[in-house]
Amino acid sequence: MGIKGRKVGDDDSSVVRSLLENDLYKFSMWQALMHSHPGAQAEYAFVCRNEPLYPLSELRDEVDREINHLCTLYFEQDELDYLRALRYIKGDFVDYLSVFRFQRRFVELEKDGEKLVIRASGPLVHVMGFEIFVLYIVSELYYRRLEREGVLEEARRRLRAKIDRLREDLKKEDPEMPFIIFDFGLRRRYSGVWQAEVVETLARELPGNFKGTSNVYLAKKFGIVPVGTMAHEYMQAFQAFGIRLRDFQTASLEAWVQEFRGDLGTALTDVIGIDAFLADFDLYFAKLFDGLRHDSGDPFVWGEKVIEHYKKLKIDPRTKRLVFSDSLDLPKALEIYKYFKGRIQTSFGIGTNLTNDTPIPSLNIVMKMISCNGQPVAKISDSPGKTSGVDETFMAYLRQVFNKPK
Repeated sequence: MGIKGRKVGDDDSSVVRSLLENDLYKFSMWQALMHSHPGAQAEYAFVCRNEPLYPLSELRDEVDREINHLCTLYFEQDELDYLRALRYIKGDFVDYLSVFRFQRRFVELEKDGEKLVIRASGPLVHVMGFEIFVLYIVSELYYRRLEREGVLEEARRRLRAKIDRLREDLKKEDPEMPFIIFDFGLRRRYSGVWQAEVVETLARELPGNFKGTSNVYLAKKFGIVPVGTMAHEYMQAFQAFGIRLRDFQTASLEAWVQEFRGDLGTALTDVIGIDAFLADFDLYFAKLFDGLRHDSGDPFVWGEKVIEHYKKLKIDPRTKRLVFSDSLDLPKALEIYKYFKGRIQTSFGIGTNLTNDTPIPSLNIVMKMISCNGQPVAKISDSPGKTSGVDETFMAYLRQVFNKPK
C-alpha cells in the first residue's frame, strides 16, 4: 500500500495500513453493486450503541486526519494481483480498483455535544467503502487514549485461556462436522497489531478449527482464507432500486446468484427477520445457496426454523451450513455447535471477543446505510436492539408489507 509513492509498514503510526485491510464482504458487495447498480447514491451514518468512557467527540480532529490519510492510499500491484487470483473477483472490478481513490468530499465529520457525527454520502460504489475503515479508525483511536500497562498482557492471557479451553472441549470432536471458527473482528478491534497477533496465533495453534479471517490484508499476509459473503446493506439497497418492496429480498438474492454463479453462497437472513426471509427462500434459492448466516435473534430457534425449512423442501440439512456471527464468544459458539452437531454443518464468525477482549470495556459502534437513491432503507431485526433506520413511517410500512408486528 502506498502513500504518495512510499510503502506503509506495520510500524506506521497511521491506523489504516492498506486499502486491502477491509472485510471481504465489502469487496464482494462492492463488485456486485458496481455491476448491477453503478449509478446508485447512498448515505451512511455512524452510531455508537453504548456509553463510551469519554466523549467520542474528542476524537473528531484525529479521525479527520486519519480519513485524510485514507484518501491518499491506493492499491499496490501485489494487492490487485491477490484479489484477481480469487475466483469470484472479476477482472473489470480489479481494473476499477487499480485506479480507485477515496474522495474526502464524500465524508462529513462534526461534533454534536459529546457525540461524534460521521456521515458518508455520494455514489454507493464509493461511499460504501468507507464503513469498515471509519469504524476501525474510531475504535483504534479510542483505545489508544485508554492504553495502559498490562492491557495486552491480559489480552494474551485471555486468548491463551480460550485456546486451552477449546482444545479441552474438542478432544472428542466429530471429524465429519468439525468446530470451525473465523475471525470477524476487524471493525471493533483493539488495534491492528493486536488483531494480527490474534489471527497469527489462532492459525498456528488451532489449524484444524481456525479457518480464516474477514480481514483480507491479514489473509494475504498470513496465507489463510479470506472469509465473507454479504451484509445487510447489500439487501437493504434493493429496497430503493425501484422494484416492488415485497420483492426486494428475492431480487437481491437473484442478483447475487447471477453475479457469483455458485461462489460465496451464504445468504443473510435478518434484514426483515427469519420468518419473512424463509417465505422468500424457496427451493430455487435453497439449492443455489450453500447455507445461511445468523446475525440476530435466538440462534437455537433460528436454526430449528432453518432445518425445518430445508426438510419441507426435501433437502438434507446435513448438506447445508449455518454460519453464526451474532455477538459470539467461544463458550456460546461451542454451545451452539454441540446443539446442532450431526444435524447440520455449522461455523462461527467471532469478532470483538477475539480482537478486543481486554480489561477495557469494548465500544459498540456501527456505520449503517440509512438511505439509497434518496429513499429511506431499514433493517427490521429479530433482535430489537439491532433494528436500524431513521424513517419511522417507512419502517412501519416495511413491517406491514412483511407482516412483521412491532
